[in-house]
Amino acid sequence: QVQLVESGGGSVQAGGSLRLSCAASGLTFSIYDMGWFRQGPVKEREFVGSISRRGGVTFYSASVKGLFTISRDNAKNMVYLQMNSLNPVDTALYYCAATQRGPKSDFLLYDYWGQGTQVTVSS
Repeated sequence: QVQLVESGGGSVQAGGSLRLSCAASGLTFSIYDMGWFRQGPVKEREFVGSISRRGGVTFYSASVKGLFTISRDNAKNMVYLQMNSLNPVDTALYYCAATQRGPKSDFLLYDYWGQGTQVTVSS
């Protein structure tokens, strides 16, 4: 049974940082590309960034590029999202997801999802 479990969310003031983690189990992690998505109040699910299976390629949405960094540790079956200079617009439920279709931005291409971790940024 595939499980993705996010952690590291919380409340932070604007300008602060958080590091989200996603622990994967039940799959051969090293052959999956991983993505981070978020969904804020009354918003659609939004692509944040993705990383290829070996970690050599990353993509980011324009809104987080230069502020957020995705990394992974295949030995630990973990993927991370370092978020810096957080803004209230970053408030959302953050999800990690897994796919074998490449580090895509389309959430429909992802096969497995975690339950999400809440990030709240106050001004």
